[in-house]
Amino acid sequence: MKAYIFPGQGAQFTGMGKDLYETSALAAELFEKANDILGFRITDIMFEGTAEQLKETKVTQPAVFLHSVILAKTLGDDFKPEMVAGHSLGEFSALVANGTLSFEDGLKLVSQRALAMQKACEITPSTMAAVLGLEDKIVEDVCASIDGVVVAANYNCPGQLVISGETTAVEKACEAMKAAGAKRALILPVGGAFHSPMMEPAREELAAAIEQTTFSTPICPVYQNVTAAAVSDPGEIKKNLIIQLTAPVRWTQSVQQMIKDGATLFTEIGPGKVLTGLVNKIDREAATQNI
Repeated sequence: MKAYIFPGQGAQFTGMGKDLYETSALAAELFEKANDILGFRITDIMFEGTAEQLKETKVTQPAVFLHSVILAKTLGDDFKPEMVAGHSLGEFSALVANGTLSFEDGLKLVSQRALAMQKACEITPSTMAAVLGLEDKIVEDVCASIDGVVVAANYNCPGQLVISGETTAVEKACEAMKAAGAKRALILPVGGAFHSPMMEPAREELAAAIEQTTFSTPICPVYQNVTAAAVSDPGEIKKNLIIQLTAPVRWTQSVQQMIKDGATLFTEIGPGKVLTGLVNKIDREAATQNI
């Protein structure tokens, strides 16, 4: 079975999507439509902008989404997903790819999500950190033992978790992780504590937008971050998407479940090769490719 996976924030690079724009009339049309919807020429920043400009929250998330979704659309009849999944932001790309969301609605939600997250980041100093070489349970127990808000946020692959929360709590947790035997515990250069309770204001704001958006029955199931299970019911997809901002990304569990359910080839669509790398760490036998 063909599984298509879509990357999240951090995969962006200058020049992303430029070749698509120049070689595909459909891609050019969709990129121009995106410029109109967003109210600024995101293509100028994607194709020619600096790394700093691309890192702006209002740019990063829509840019990664556009690169992934437009690339999938240019594949035409060759794009026949039997299951899809996306890492954090990538879940929105997956939901457009499997027909749950329209291109326009997906882009509007991603743009609103980025701005809501930015606002939430400005309320309290918060951050994330990567923890390498510890079992999930130890990471969870260490987080639970720290005063303040710090939680496991991204289960990326066995031995690689990202924690998220208040800056002081994350810093204390990093020291405790090292004491517990972590190979590394390092603060990440991110704007805030994504996939933690610190994102509650953003979740509330995004929930209102999601509730007003039409979700259709998809052509294939999506393995959502929150449940790590196949979901095809539009109402359930909507509910899980609302929870996603404050809940952990269960990527390891999602990939394991997709393999259990018959995935034979994982194809990453979008910028970078982060997800295929994680799939290979989760299961060395898994076949992967990048488009």
